Amino acid sequence: MNDQEPPGEAVRKHRRDPEGHRAAILEAARQAFAERGYARATVRDIARRAGVTHGLITRQFSSKERLFLAAVPGNRDLEQVAAGDPATLPERIARGFVQRMETDAVNDPLVALLRSAASDEQAATHLLAAMQERSIAVYRTVLSPGGSAAPGDDLDTRVALLGSQLIGVTFSRYIARTEPLASMPSEQLTEHLTRTLRHILFD
Repeated sequence: MNDQEPPGEAVRKHRRDPEGHRAAILEAARQAFAERGYARATVRDIARRAGVTHGLITRQFSSKERLFLAAVPGNRDLEQVAAGDPATLPERIARGFVQRMETDAVNDPLVALLRSAASDEQAATHLLAAMQERSIAVYRTVLSPGGSAAPGDDLDTRVALLGSQLIGVTFSRYIARTEPLASMPSEQLTEHLTRTLRHILFD
């Protein structure tokens, strides 16, 4: 605690500002995952950055995996991207993904996760499985079985393929920087990705 900060104020924040603490934790987590990668980032370091206790993070998020899912932009905003007309879901996914990555791919936690996968394959596997599970739950609310735009019983497979497509684009364009994806204009990438995701979800 800062010596110049009134002791009573610190206690008040700890007891009465849970949303403020949560926001600070998520921001600290985004920074830590982006800088150190998923495997090397620690909950204790995130707690230090956020100015909270390790125990508070554990109580709010239960694990580093769940903290990552809450902090990473693609998963954090998934409900907002998915909400809407099922017929235009591929466009929303593609545009949201490209806009996010074009804005700040260097500091994106998904890039950090992929960079650290080679050094901690088990952690990456568990985390990607958790991300896929959450994506399936969100997309199922939009692509309800029996609906006119629903993929049916193979939704789990389709969501897994969709996730693999986004991971592949992330690696090729933003990490390995291989052509032709590396220099493709963002609008053209969005158009290609939209067609691919539409095929995965609906064909």
